[in-house]
Amino acid sequence: MAEAPTFEALFGSCRRSAVHLEMRDGYMRSDPAFIDWAADKVIDPAERWRDWLDTVKQATERGVSVRRARIVSEPVSDYIRFEHSVTEGLNINAGEMVGWLPRREATSLALPGNDYWVFDDKTALVNHFDGNGDSLHHEYSEDPHLVSFLASAFEAVWEKTIPHAEYRLA
Repeated sequence: MAEAPTFEALFGSCRRSAVHLEMRDGYMRSDPAFIDWAADKVIDPAERWRDWLDTVKQATERGVSVRRARIVSEPVSDYIRFEHSVTEGLNINAGEMVGWLPRREATSLALPGNDYWVFDDKTALVNHFDGNGDSLHHEYSEDPHLVSFLASAFEAVWEKTIPHAEYRLA
């Protein structure tokens, strides 16, 4: 397994596209932003995630298409409510396109077992989490068979997603 480059390096070298598939109903519930949101504190994505926002915005301003698809159970978890509430200020503001897919609509799709990124249809970064949604490690791959599978799985999901502006939490 090759050492995973940083997100900054992956986005910095990306020329055409970056796609991300998220399939969990919760991540890092110990994240201070999630804890603050749960306590009804105002969350400013531009303040909380400035580095991420700048990294993605630089890529989209160069013409890189960045798409994120989220498969979610309904009714949604509190964590998904949190993600939905910060998506406009974080992801959309950075130039990402975000789509939501209710899990019941994903039954006919062949999906990998993990969340992942694919960059320029050439490299993949597979995200491994523990049972509580905390990140364990990233698995970097340039294997053309794996990258092709992940890219086509993403496209199958993307075709069914509801754009962020139209998705209503259930």
